[in-house]
Amino acid sequence: MDSTRVTEHPTSHERPQPGAGPADGRGALLRTPEPLPSPSPSALPAQTRPGGSSASPAAPFACAAQHGPSGNPPGASTPLPAPDGEHSQPSADETGGTHRPRPAPESIPVQPGAEQDRAPGPPAGKDRRTGQAPPHGPMPMRRDGDRLRFVGAATRRIARGIDLDEIVMGLCRATVPTFSDAILVYLRDPLPVGDERPTGPLVLRLRRTDRIPQERDLEEGILTVPAPENSGLAALSNEICEVRPGGALAEVLRGVRPVFADAPAARAALPELLGDDLTVPGGQRAILAPLRGRRRVIGAVLFLRRPERLAFEADDLLVAAQLATHSALGIDKAVLYGREAYIADELQRTMLPETLPNPTGVRLASRYLPAAETARVGGDWYDAIPLPGSRVALVVGDVMGHSMTSAAIMGQLRTTAQTLAGLDLPPQEVLHHLDEQAQRLGTDRMATCLYAVYDPVAHRITIANAGHPPPVLLHLGGRAEVLRVPAGAPIGVGGVDFEAVELDAPAGATLLLYTDGLVESRLRDVWTGIEQLREKLAATAQLTGADHPPPLEALCDEVLDMLGPGDRDDDIALLAARFDGIAPSDVAYWFLEPEDAAPGRARRLARRALARWGMEELTDSVELLVSEVVTNAVRYASRPITLRLLRTDVLRCEVGDDVPQLPRLRQARATDEGGRGLYLVNRLARRWGATRLSTGKVVWFELNRG
Repeated sequence: MDSTRVTEHPTSHERPQPGAGPADGRGALLRTPEPLPSPSPSALPAQTRPGGSSASPAAPFACAAQHGPSGNPPGASTPLPAPDGEHSQPSADETGGTHRPRPAPESIPVQPGAEQDRAPGPPAGKDRRTGQAPPHGPMPMRRDGDRLRFVGAATRRIARGIDLDEIVMGLCRATVPTFSDAILVYLRDPLPVGDERPTGPLVLRLRRTDRIPQERDLEEGILTVPAPENSGLAALSNEICEVRPGGALAEVLRGVRPVFADAPAARAALPELLGDDLTVPGGQRAILAPLRGRRRVIGAVLFLRRPERLAFEADDLLVAAQLATHSALGIDKAVLYGREAYIADELQRTMLPETLPNPTGVRLASRYLPAAETARVGGDWYDAIPLPGSRVALVVGDVMGHSMTSAAIMGQLRTTAQTLAGLDLPPQEVLHHLDEQAQRLGTDRMATCLYAVYDPVAHRITIANAGHPPPVLLHLGGRAEVLRVPAGAPIGVGGVDFEAVELDAPAGATLLLYTDGLVESRLRDVWTGIEQLREKLAATAQLTGADHPPPLEALCDEVLDMLGPGDRDDDIALLAARFDGIAPSDVAYWFLEPEDAAPGRARRLARRALARWGMEELTDSVELLVSEVVTNAVRYASRPITLRLLRTDVLRCEVGDDVPQLPRLRQARATDEGGRGLYLVNRLARRWGATRLSTGKVVWFELNRG
């Protein structure tokens, strides 16, 4: 019978190995398999290599590391023959014809050690080469197949990380205890981003440490230095290390290749990294591996083994190089991703209003939620813009897409809407100009928008819609109503007219404006979502009773609860407005002819209104300021002047005329007869301003009550 045996080359390095699961507290024990039993007479004859020689254990991994995945040296035109022997696996006949399943991604493969696959040899628990009992802890990887499978599993685990902490943790968990007993990861502080050229000295900061837990102190283990009880590696090493230019550590980092601790370069570099008071185990029990990203060195990794464990071998330097390379590239990507996420967050934050105004007669609350962590930037926005006459414009819009471009277009449309609102244009005119602006930005720039103007004096709201979901009005009694507003065409279509409707806005009612991400998803259509929103609002209002509307902030939170867990399909903008209004008894309104007697009449009317409201202490200030503002209006107006006093938390006076030019505050000279009216207003009033209208302007000022 032929004494040779058939060998089969594995087609994958991902076969599961017993005892290598992450749940094993001792780590994956990499053992060399015992000799297999002799084949049965029915087994096929084995083939031997020419000359009867076999490859050395280090040959396969060295070829893969030095010549690339194909095994060819640089510049070679023909492939090298694949080595056998050390990469062989038992045949199907030898293992009973069973096939092993593929391992889980996080498993660290080891060689099989089942009793049925072992041939008579050294007693269990002893090394087959020396016959000695193995030391405590994982045994080194003695086969090149072990190293290849370990590197494959470890790099897959490192590559799964997205942010910096996940990648560093993946490196630590993949190497301890399979490859080393402890690991220290140093990263550059601060980490350079992309092509950014760092300035200042090279500083390394200890990012993470990991080790096999031991009952004894570390002075008997990895770092041979006295240590306090229950101390970790982080306490025994320098947290910050400034690399000296031209020093030993700088030379090792510049060389990029991992080195043993007993190498001359590392012998001088490790004290600089760890500190002069700390030492590492002697011999080849420590590997210092620089971390180099795409452009420059970004850190270093120190792999350590305990004195009772076998030392690193020469091929372990190749393993350390692969781990360091994959980790450095992953860290580079994580830093770039973090910078992009930061830019996206800043862009979104600046595009949306930082705070909402506090207009008279209405209370506001808002929410914004991005679509998901991978789509932080979207095109949804909301806004609340104070208008002349104590009115307020409520805006909500949604630009198509989820990208930086969508956010930029959203910012331009929001700025345009604010400018148009300052001109006090009707809602349908605002949408018309927004449509023109979207067409100027590009042919495919589309958005939906809803623009509403609330008048707290008239208790009315005017709404115009451009393809946006209709708002929902929650009445004081708890009834939720979907307002019937013409849908209109989206902004950017061009050539369409927009229609505005005027509706009642009773005191105590709440208007909810939202984007389609709140009511539409892959699991429900938009109208089903709107009906669910209406029911949610009605149910929430029942909790506080018919006479007390729910708090705005709590109402917004309850509305967002209808989304449920999981990623959202779209970002969400939500704006809630509680209509308090201004009672008719708190408003005084008059028309004045533009004549010389108008200032005197304005003073008398204001005095009577203040007496009726019990605010006589403000009479002198109000008469003086009203006289100055009305006098300035009479000088230029050609039509009747309006005078209105509003009593809210402050006293507000508004004077309107048909002249569009806004007054400006200036410093009058000593010889000037006029020009001091606005100076007095600026000194006596709590605040003041002037707003241009389509029919003229309004000059207003406010005084504190009492």
